Amino acid sequence: MTTFVLVPGAWLGSWAWQHVVDALQEHGHTTLTLTLTGLAERAEEGGPQTNLDTHITDITDFVEKNDLHDVTLVAHSYAAAPVTGAAGRLGDRLERVVYVDSAPFAAGMRMLDLMPPEAADQLSRQVAAHGDGCRLPMPPLEILGLSNSLDGLDEDQRSVLSARATPHPFGTYTQRLTGPVEPGPGVDRVLVACSDFQGLLDGGVAMLDFLNHAPWRRFDLSTGHWPMLSAPADLANILHTAVS
Repeated sequence: MTTFVLVPGAWLGSWAWQHVVDALQEHGHTTLTLTLTGLAERAEEGGPQTNLDTHITDITDFVEKNDLHDVTLVAHSYAAAPVTGAAGRLGDRLERVVYVDSAPFAAGMRMLDLMPPEAADQLSRQVAAHGDGCRLPMPPLEILGLSNSLDGLDEDQRSVLSARATPHPFGTYTQRLTGPVEPGPGVDRVLVACSDFQGLLDGGVAMLDFLNHAPWRRFDLSTGHWPMLSAPADLANILHTAVS
């Protein structure tokens, strides 16, 4: 059986993984989750100083302080950035890395690089103009629903997502990834692609083509961007299959 460490994406905490945890434990796996600094029950721990390095340290400290070995580290969405950094630092504690509707970051890359420059500038101005100037609120569901990201979520699940989301530390979007980013030799690499991401992978996007080839193993899941909420049993089955 496998030791899973599940890392939630932007605006989320450990709570988002609960149904996946239950399903993986039914398969007999040890399944742990962590909430990153500044989010959910750890919201008050965040501040202007919270950045990508903070979240990388969250993950590496969690694995090391719990003396975990043969870990399967799972990243959802934004968590791809700190998980990439942690994977390069965990050495032989790491057996496998799984990116759920996300992909590993290259050295020198930052979250804002994933959007057009004008959109990144607008986002920075929005954060500076509202609240404490260092946190990014989750977009309204009306905006998220313009893509397929909410597919599979019923009204109750959408309400839970909206109500429990917490503003995300913006320093994690602006800081570039530094330090080692490649996991150790022999670390298994897995991709779980949801509906929109499948279109990108199959659409000939050059920067993503490497994910369609060895050593990557790809699993497709026909649901929106939050599969731990919209299809937790299916996601757990994919994770179980990937480690079996």
